[in-house]
Amino acid sequence: FLNQGSCYLCVSGMNAAVRATVRVGLYTGAKVYFVHEGYQGLVDGGENIRPATWESVSMMLQLGGTVIGSARCQDFRVREGRMKAACNLVKLGITNLCVIGGDGSLTGANQFRTEWSGLLADLVRAGKITQEEAKKSSHLNIVGMVGSIDNDFCGTDMTIGTDSALHRIIEVVDAITTTAQSHQRTFILEVMGRHCGYLALVTALACGADWVFIPEMPPDDGWEEHLCRRLADVSRGSRLNVIIVAEGAMSRAGKPISSEDIKKLVTDRLGFDTRTTILGHVQRGGTPSAFDRILGSRMGVEAVMALLEATPDTPACVVSLSGNQAVRLPLMECVQVTKDVTAAMAEGKYDEAIKLRGKSFENNWNTYKLLAHINPPDVKSNINMAILNIGAPCAGMNAAVRAAVRMGLIQGHTMLAVHDGFDGLAHGQPINWTAVSGWTGKGGSMLGTKRTLPAEILEEISQNIAKFNIHALVIIGGFEAYVGGLQLVQAREKYEEMCIPMVVIPATVSNNVPGSDFSIGADTALNTITSTCDRIKQSAAGTKRRVFIVETMGGYCGYLATMAGLAAGADAAYIYEDKFNIKDLEVNVQHLLQKMKTTVKRGLILRNENCNANYTTDFIFNLYSEEGKGVFDCRKNVLGHMQQGGTPTPFDRNFGTKMGTKSVLWLTDKLKECYRHGRIFANTQDSACVLGMKKRSLTFQPLAELNGETDFEHRIPKTQWWLKIRPIMKILAKYNIKLDTSEHADMEHVIKKRTPLTK
Repeated sequence: FLNQGSCYLCVSGMNAAVRATVRVGLYTGAKVYFVHEGYQGLVDGGENIRPATWESVSMMLQLGGTVIGSARCQDFRVREGRMKAACNLVKLGITNLCVIGGDGSLTGANQFRTEWSGLLADLVRAGKITQEEAKKSSHLNIVGMVGSIDNDFCGTDMTIGTDSALHRIIEVVDAITTTAQSHQRTFILEVMGRHCGYLALVTALACGADWVFIPEMPPDDGWEEHLCRRLADVSRGSRLNVIIVAEGAMSRAGKPISSEDIKKLVTDRLGFDTRTTILGHVQRGGTPSAFDRILGSRMGVEAVMALLEATPDTPACVVSLSGNQAVRLPLMECVQVTKDVTAAMAEGKYDEAIKLRGKSFENNWNTYKLLAHINPPDVKSNINMAILNIGAPCAGMNAAVRAAVRMGLIQGHTMLAVHDGFDGLAHGQPINWTAVSGWTGKGGSMLGTKRTLPAEILEEISQNIAKFNIHALVIIGGFEAYVGGLQLVQAREKYEEMCIPMVVIPATVSNNVPGSDFSIGADTALNTITSTCDRIKQSAAGTKRRVFIVETMGGYCGYLATMAGLAAGADAAYIYEDKFNIKDLEVNVQHLLQKMKTTVKRGLILRNENCNANYTTDFIFNLYSEEGKGVFDCRKNVLGHMQQGGTPTPFDRNFGTKMGTKSVLWLTDKLKECYRHGRIFANTQDSACVLGMKKRSLTFQPLAELNGETDFEHRIPKTQWWLKIRPIMKILAKYNIKLDTSEHADMEHVIKKRTPLTK
């Protein structure tokens, strides 16, 4: 049992997971050990297995790689090596293993667990351990976390390290894109992924690549002609061509397709100036993204909970992510499905391989196919669809607009670009395929955006919907977009022109739109805050005992402050939803005074801009400065509008692309439903929806239904999923609070039936 036994870490992944596992393990009363150099350290024992302390995992969130080292180990592959490892664990009383690695590392851990009783019996016979020691360590619990940049482990949407690798790749793609546009060149970029094309596929979606080669879906025979025809098509109006290749890409005949092969093809057949870039190990390095830090922290907490609840009959499990939910899955089921993907690829069952990779991978592939390989039809649908941005600009808006425009054109619709929000609905103008070229990587809003709500100008809007013969609306924006959509729905009683299908896509740094757990733009803002906090903390590297007070955006929504607090390792995050008073502030100050007595000499406090009208950033700064006099000094930073700017992160580009695509497909279906007597008439509740991510999937929820779930005064949803994560931040900051485990993840199953190979 964890409280009496001990916990072990063998890491080839992320420091956030190490930090969370150590601190939550200590919080539960366990004795926690580091095992340095992976399984090799486990076999060698001695100084490789050392107790971990609270301070030993400080200031490591922003570090790439793993601070406790990782190594490939031949000794652990043989029984003799595993016996040595078992002996080392028994001598230290360690009965719980937490392993971070890929499927090979995790399979090895499961084999170790399966053999455990036999290994102990052999050790007793050899006189290496006593009968009493064997009895105390009679069973071994194992929980795994998947650390792999390839995202090649089935059962989880994202493995630790994947998002950071995408950040590295997209930085390079953006840099290459600017030079390629200047020179009118074709660029071929080779990314990692020997057996899994996730990095290549998401990169292609995030940069609007012309072609992607992935191992799961080799190109059809004759792809060479198709590729050259596509690159030579001047009607696309692009000055550059970008091709993404996974290192494991191959043809249907099983012959590898390398970046050099493609370069030779393009140069010989088209005479294009072509360059190749092979990214290599740069993808593995660098600072972890905010997403990876939060994922690692959440997985670390869930891993400890899984070990706490494990019995001798509990199968070895992996903790993973599905949507925004932490889930537990039987380790060997995940390993089996991962092996099934390889088998399906070897048998030429490529559609099955894509399906086995999971829903997230399949959705990415289907979205890519729709946007990249289908040309707009010659026959038009006679449908006019208008797209507008509402509220404050944010990164990722343009990716959603681009995807919606192109998907609409593919459906045969005329797409109307509305500039400057509801004000501009008077001036809709057609937008073509080439006009949205290269928009995915651009921050802000290319269409322009305003906060004006439609209630005051309903008459003009209805006239212009009739004038431009608009049949459907895509409204992309924050809380104003949501309220504006509601006002248009309520106006249907008076204005028949408003009886058209409409969809609201949440896009705001505040992440405060009801009907969605995530908004486009929030991830980019979160990364901006996190990297700024890293720099702020680093600025005090040579200064002892300094506390930073940082103010974040978000209106009344504390999402940014809370998640940035978790990603940057804050000591406290003040938000409107979690009420606080002067006594709480006093507790926080005392906590920091105690912290400064340890080896950790820095503090970070985040404050949401509207968390409290009286406890302002200046007030909190003055309070901490006064109370900390003689022990620590304070600095304050108001981050301001830098949180709304910058180029979108891979997550926001991908999320925006999928949301834009899905919204237009849904509107196209709705228009068919609402077509009666030669015209479109939509007045049912389900004809005006918010498209949002809810737990594990993208869903459409009627605006009218969400009305009751909204706090309109404070512009936030009444229930917010991320509030349940706040206690994790407090525990990791060493507050002695109760961790709510009522919503812990139960063991689920992932086995997907493979179709047998027919002769």
